[in-house]
Amino acid sequence: MLTVVKSGGHPGLDPAGACPDVAALRAAGERVVLVHGGSAQVDALAQRLGVPQRRLVTPGGTSSRYTDPATLEVLTMALAGQVKPRLLAGLHAHGVPAVGLTGIDAGVLRARRRAVHRAVVDGRPVLVRDDQTGKLAEVRTGPLLALLAADLVPVLSPPAVCEDGGVVNVDADRAAAMVAAALRADRLVFLTGAPGLLRDPVDEGSLIPEYALAAPGTAGAEVRGGMAVKLDAARAALDGGVAEVIIADGRPEHPVRRALSGAGTRLRGAPAVA
Repeated sequence: MLTVVKSGGHPGLDPAGACPDVAALRAAGERVVLVHGGSAQVDALAQRLGVPQRRLVTPGGTSSRYTDPATLEVLTMALAGQVKPRLLAGLHAHGVPAVGLTGIDAGVLRARRRAVHRAVVDGRPVLVRDDQTGKLAEVRTGPLLALLAADLVPVLSPPAVCEDGGVVNVDADRAAAMVAAALRADRLVFLTGAPGLLRDPVDEGSLIPEYALAAPGTAGAEVRGGMAVKLDAARAALDGGVAEVIIADGRPEHPVRRALSGAGTRLRGAPAVA
């Protein structure tokens, strides 16, 4: 059994909260890959360093971090120098031997640089040409499989390497989905700052326990904001052969165990069209 856990960067979520559950899964004979982001930590470090942060909103309403060269440096420092060491220390404290990687290491995450980013600014469509982001194109599984074969837990995060040899920011949810599909994982668990997929984003009692994904490009009427990105990632994982995808609350103790025991939202592919 192979489980990929994606720990998000919501301000109310402790990325190290999943460490005891990773230890329990390994003790039960499972293999685990931990993928993480860290948007809250990136924002905090950027503020300390005086690097302004902006968001880009696509014509379809999806928001993403504007990654200029200075922000790319901050992001790399925050993920590789703050979040990842804390996760590694938490895992080692629970007896889990782990190895930290970014997508640059051994070229594990390969991306295509986006030459132009379409966005809406002050109600007007614009073309952004200096955004250092990329679209994931490939997961090179060799290093991850070697670590797993050595009974180690890979701890992976952006950024990624692109075709020109440069470095680009990539979405960590989509990275987790592509990693899960490439490794033929049995399940993928997204830990976020909400109980799961909600009918009303401001009402945590409106959890949807099971959700059929809409057709590509149509997130569904219930979905707003950043959760739409997770659903796109979940669809990619399911289409790639991952048997089970769960979006669950990463804030309580034992978030992975709770998710695997029924908490959160189970996602399934869109019904086939006759």
